[in-house]
Amino acid sequence: MQTIDSYNFSGKKAIIRVDFNVPLNDQFEITDDTRIRAALPTIKKVLEGNGSVILMSHLGRPKGVDEKFSLKHIVSHLSAKLGVDVKFADDCIGESAKTMAAELKEGEVLLLENLRFYGEEKAGDEAFAKKLADLADLWINDAFGTAHRAHASTAVIAKFFPEDKMFGYVMEGELSSVDKVLKDSKRPLTAIMGGAKVSSKIDIIKTLMPKVDHLIIGGGMTYTFVKSMGGNIGNSLVEDDKLDIAREILKEAEENNVKLHLAVDALVADDFSNDANTKVCNVSEIPADWMGLDVAEETIKNFKKVIEESETILWNGPVGVFEMDTFAKGTKAIADAIVTATEKGAFSLIGGGDSVAAINKYNLADKVSYVSTGGGALLEYIEGKELPGVAAIRG
Repeated sequence: MQTIDSYNFSGKKAIIRVDFNVPLNDQFEITDDTRIRAALPTIKKVLEGNGSVILMSHLGRPKGVDEKFSLKHIVSHLSAKLGVDVKFADDCIGESAKTMAAELKEGEVLLLENLRFYGEEKAGDEAFAKKLADLADLWINDAFGTAHRAHASTAVIAKFFPEDKMFGYVMEGELSSVDKVLKDSKRPLTAIMGGAKVSSKIDIIKTLMPKVDHLIIGGGMTYTFVKSMGGNIGNSLVEDDKLDIAREILKEAEENNVKLHLAVDALVADDFSNDANTKVCNVSEIPADWMGLDVAEETIKNFKKVIEESETILWNGPVGVFEMDTFAKGTKAIADAIVTATEKGAFSLIGGGDSVAAINKYNLADKVSYVSTGGGALLEYIEGKELPGVAAIRG
């Protein structure tokens, strides 16, 4: 298998699938450029090897051509970050793309217009993939965030580069980080699963069960577990149709000798708002009309102890409504505990949109081992599903 470190890029054109699906405000300014920064080492590697680069990505969910989702909005930011004047083709497969790609010289970078302006991209259309492939000599997949999709640019295009295909550094880093957690982790291994719903985390919890020593359950999921054990949860978020599954997970933890940690106390509120009245109570004794929106002191102390004594940590999902400052204390404490453990030599992987948002909110991204750029792709990879974007290179 070719790798980005062993390949000779000299005089070659590399078409790189990047994940530039970045958030833009009303003035079309980028509000978080994490994904762009993540792709820079791969782009620079090709340029330093005297190659040229054609970048392709999607942005948003356009229905056909839509000015609002044009990748032209990111050209100046990307140029500044790369230190290269990035050229822009106003189509991804049309005449402008063909001509500009053909004229591209060593050290130059061309960004193609949004792939999803064409329905063929998501449909995995082979003829569309071939048009993209015809622009270049080799294909690099560096878009982990879309690796779980069998789209034209993320998987189908591979067949036109039987020998000349490889992962970029983002993909390599993502895959080796997950493998570090799942395949050769130092123990104890702790998984922190937060977020609103048990239903979205069932598969990942079941996959992790035989592998972890500690499983911390936080966020809105907590109350489905507490109710399943007969607790009073007041007005807290609950999935009544998942009470059996919660009980099943508790039983599985016992059978696998996994220590499952739930909140013991909660910060409750009389309204879902930053200015609500709040108080602390036992997590199974929440009064009617009150709802649990964060963990409280005793729980924070328990969770911190487990995390700080871990050697490998996977964090997916906040433990409270951290977007509101009143209910952010628990999630901030989790982040701090992970940083402390990492400083002591633990390997920490942060993945899933909200955990990443939290670690960025507290400016701690560079103090943990790895922050994943791929929410859904990361979860599916951990669940053991084959990702089309990975299989296309490894296969």
